[in-house]
Amino acid sequence: MQSKNYYLLTLFTELPAVKKFLGEDQVLAKLKQDKEGRMLESAKNCGKDIGCYIRATMLSKEEISQVSTRLGELYQPGNSLDKMVKDHLIPSGCYQLFSAQEGKQLLIKAWEQDARAVNFAISVYAGGQKPNYPKIDSISFNVKDKGYNELVAMNTGISAAEAKEGLFFTPSMLFALHSLEINERNDAADYEPMAETVNRPALEYAKKLKWDRYKYTLILVPGEGPEEEGVALSAGGMLRCRLAALQYKQGLAPFIMVSGGRVHPYKTKYNEAAEMKRYLIQTLHLPEYAILMEPQARHTTTNIRNCARLIFRYGFPLDKACISSTSKSQSYYITAIVPERCKQELGFVPYNNGKRLSDTKAEFFPLVSSLQIDFDEPMDP
Repeated sequence: MQSKNYYLLTLFTELPAVKKFLGEDQVLAKLKQDKEGRMLESAKNCGKDIGCYIRATMLSKEEISQVSTRLGELYQPGNSLDKMVKDHLIPSGCYQLFSAQEGKQLLIKAWEQDARAVNFAISVYAGGQKPNYPKIDSISFNVKDKGYNELVAMNTGISAAEAKEGLFFTPSMLFALHSLEINERNDAADYEPMAETVNRPALEYAKKLKWDRYKYTLILVPGEGPEEEGVALSAGGMLRCRLAALQYKQGLAPFIMVSGGRVHPYKTKYNEAAEMKRYLIQTLHLPEYAILMEPQARHTTTNIRNCARLIFRYGFPLDKACISSTSKSQSYYITAIVPERCKQELGFVPYNNGKRLSDTKAEFFPLVSSLQIDFDEPMDP
């Protein structure tokens, strides 16, 4: 959850030279000390005032600005921050929207993005603010309930105590991560590391694959979650699987990628991608090595974005198109409406449309912009 939402902050923590460099800086150490003090004080004194805890735990505009200034001062060509940007930040693509910036500005922009991401998670999953999609992603608690303030107070005190060995951002980041955890909203970590778990058979098969035998890299099947409690796979999901299986058997692509998270109904325990994979193997008798899972997408926009990401991460060919295979209405929605929706919701378009092949099939080409982290979707960043 931490690395997928706050990649820069994770690098700060996991790269020994960077952690030591930042940890020894007196300006940043003072910021951390002050933040811990405010959080511990709020845990004792805020009482039933939820807003009091939120103000103490979120990174203020002043704090964010101070860190931006200090990082700019600390960044020097050839030092540990410069090496981190060149060796990790740029190759990751996680801050692709800022890729045109020079090293110092890229570092500052990445910090400010991660700070906004921490604050967003706190505002929604501790403070009860509305997320982008309230019907499926809202907080699990009624913030006005008796006793909720005690949960927040405990989280505040525990986060400050656990942050003792951390860096200037650690108290707030831990509070955000704990808030997601107690809301049972760790969806972004589902099935990770996928390359070593659910997608391992397909990736092992890909190592010996002769890609020139196939016209397309893969067939993407976007999920359709059921609306009824206790239903694992919707009728639409079953039919989309059958459609993709027909195309796979025609030899169009070596893989089917099933995409969809735990979305419908609210806080369902069923994962769309996992259930579609099970259906393809157990009911339609496709081999496991032919199926890739993308189990975190919550919307059509991120079905395609996350598919594109995995193609880049797994080193699949980029000179071939992929196929989206789904119902007629969604297929035309993907080619005509989703690009503009991506611009509005993600800030970029993660794919280019190719040819329309039928009412239910269309080509698309992944774009490197898909690697950009979405700071205000902590369950599918």
